[in-house]
Amino acid sequence: MEEKTKTHWHDRTYKKLLIIPAALLLFSIIYLIIFSSTNGALFYKDISLTGGTSITVYDEDINLEQLEVSLTGQLADLEIAKIYELTTGNQKGFEVKTTDDIDKTKELLESFLEYEIEDGINSDSRTEGSSFSEGFYKQLLIAILIAFLFMAIAVFIIFKTFVPSTAVILSAFADIVMTLVLVDILGIKMSTAGIIAFLMLIGYSVDTDIMLTTRILKRKEGTINQRTFGALKTGLTMTLTSLFAMSIALIIVSSFSATLTQIFTIVVIGLGFDILNTWITNVSILKWYATKKRK
Repeated sequence: MEEKTKTHWHDRTYKKLLIIPAALLLFSIIYLIIFSSTNGALFYKDISLTGGTSITVYDEDINLEQLEVSLTGQLADLEIAKIYELTTGNQKGFEVKTTDDIDKTKELLESFLEYEIEDGINSDSRTEGSSFSEGFYKQLLIAILIAFLFMAIAVFIIFKTFVPSTAVILSAFADIVMTLVLVDILGIKMSTAGIIAFLMLIGYSVDTDIMLTTRILKRKEGTINQRTFGALKTGLTMTLTSLFAMSIALIIVSSFSATLTQIFTIVVIGLGFDILNTWITNVSILKWYATKKRK
């Protein structure tokens, strides 16, 4: 009786539920168009993609709030991050990122610290050229497009049917677009690691969609609803397990690695949207298609 109640509810509402992800996807696309026209890119970029200077100083006694007050207004696109000891959580030093040149950055830092900073002794520094960073940025975007294209080709080869294949691709596309919008809203400056995280997200997005499509269209036992709810149990277990593991990893690395923090943050956000897009968008389209095909 309980299964019939659940099935009846879903049969009546699954088409209406499509309004939620459709509205969210439309908002996301409009937001990205406006954001891109305003900022010249789809997301905020850090110095690994714009070019600039990064200096890490190993000084555990510096008050970073005072440092930020001192450097704000003097260095462009300033970012200051604390560096922690992994095992104890104690401060080991700090990292300063800016789009200004390295000589100006060092001069201002030394003025605040009141001592000389030297590479390999009490600091490390690196400079990214703007032309190199821009070229690398374009190559990474091309890599994402190629990965998405090959994913789409593989999906069409597997299912050989337009509607189910398009549903899988649409869900993956929505995961990426919605995640990107939230990253922009949170003000996260994307590094090369962040773009790589979006490559990972393509894989995470597609696996549950392929499993769902295979269960509904290629398995013959049970009704469409029974196959759908069976896939739901398996898929949610997969996604929630990954989400839990990534969330724990994010908590651990957030104290000492900005690069890993960005990767795990993007993947966690993407997995959250994947639940929405797989189990509302893809399920609704596939159920609609399978029901029409059966009739």
